[in-house]
Amino acid sequence: MPYFFTLVQMKTLYTNAVIYTGGRFAAGEFAVEGGRIVPVAGAAPDRTVDLGGRHVIPGLVDVHVHLREPGFSQKETIASGTAAAARGGYTTVCSMPNLNPAPDAPDTLRAQAEIIRRDAVVRVVPYGCITKGRQGLELADLKAMAPFVAAFSDDGSGVDDARLLKEAMLQAKALGKVIAAHCEVRELAAGGYVNECEFQRLNGHKGISSASEYKMIERDLELAKQTGVKYHVCHVSAKESVALIRQAKADGIDVTCETAPHYLCLDDGCLKDDGRFKMNPPLRGIKDREALVEGLFDGTVDMIATDHAPHSAEEKSKGLKDSAMGVVGLETAFPVLYTELVKKKNLPLKRLIEAMCVSPRRRFGLQGGLLAAGSLADLTVIDLNASFEINPENFLSKGKSTPFAGKKVFGSILLTLKNGRTVWKENTTKN
Repeated sequence: MPYFFTLVQMKTLYTNAVIYTGGRFAAGEFAVEGGRIVPVAGAAPDRTVDLGGRHVIPGLVDVHVHLREPGFSQKETIASGTAAAARGGYTTVCSMPNLNPAPDAPDTLRAQAEIIRRDAVVRVVPYGCITKGRQGLELADLKAMAPFVAAFSDDGSGVDDARLLKEAMLQAKALGKVIAAHCEVRELAAGGYVNECEFQRLNGHKGISSASEYKMIERDLELAKQTGVKYHVCHVSAKESVALIRQAKADGIDVTCETAPHYLCLDDGCLKDDGRFKMNPPLRGIKDREALVEGLFDGTVDMIATDHAPHSAEEKSKGLKDSAMGVVGLETAFPVLYTELVKKKNLPLKRLIEAMCVSPRRRFGLQGGLLAAGSLADLTVIDLNASFEINPENFLSKGKSTPFAGKKVFGSILLTLKNGRTVWKENTTKN
């Protein structure tokens, strides 16, 4: 296989690179030793790698990933999920808490942490639950988990009880942690599984209204205003949600949000009766997609997260109605976004990097993000001119269900280093 894992203590000089630093790209070279970027000057390198003019960026970060372990290892494992992340250029991912056991206290968090220490090839920072067992009835032990988690979330379900969520926000505020909300009013979602749209009506599918998302965001923003918590909205999909978040930012509410590649690049006009088009929230309309892209351009949408949600082939083989919710995205996110947004819609490459590398680290207090002497050697090398066709059969993830199967994209991930360790390498660089 074209990847390997090795920890190299020798000094390696990378030449002929186009390096992202200080918010811009510049031609140059850099050196890595002992897990960090070190000055080029000084001791001679033990080896030199010619990057052939390829782009070097801080390692990508995904704050919304389902690694499925413990509890659901038939869908994904921390080993397979982080290998997929490395291949996609990610050096840090945040693992969502819909697991068994759900990480709602240090004891239940420990089960996941032990697997991470043993098997992860990139940095994994878990979420802690907002409520015990993600049941929405009683608060989890937020204080005890705070030192070990990226944030608190009940992802997969919203916290229906406003008073309970407010108390969680007050505790998170005191702890300096983020509340990351899955915003869905269950009564409005009403068991639907695709967007309310022409395709849904013509084919007899059950729809999910945009109101099921934005009505809960509206409620939560008021609670965030009252508490002053760092509030983050997961997987935004609707134009009304973008408008609410834009206004909240203008009003001084401490809110950020993410959207996913499929919401930025696809809409309900792309739907087919195939499980690879089923996710929650669903693909919305053209105007929703356009609003998300506009929000990414103007900074309303702070970051892009894949919501990587692997399932077994059987679970995704039952069409829109009966397949499990969720698609994978770690191995396709950058090339899809670079192709669809940078090459086709003129999104500045700098803005894409901010959304995938810089903003997630800043909001969630994650390590890395600088390509400068003394910084962690968490970085990704990309050939922006290399094109390929997305073939799920080649994924390292156990999950193969993607709406982008067969798509020609640009932006091949050549090399991923985490703490100076090569966790992904294509056989294209000159040594």
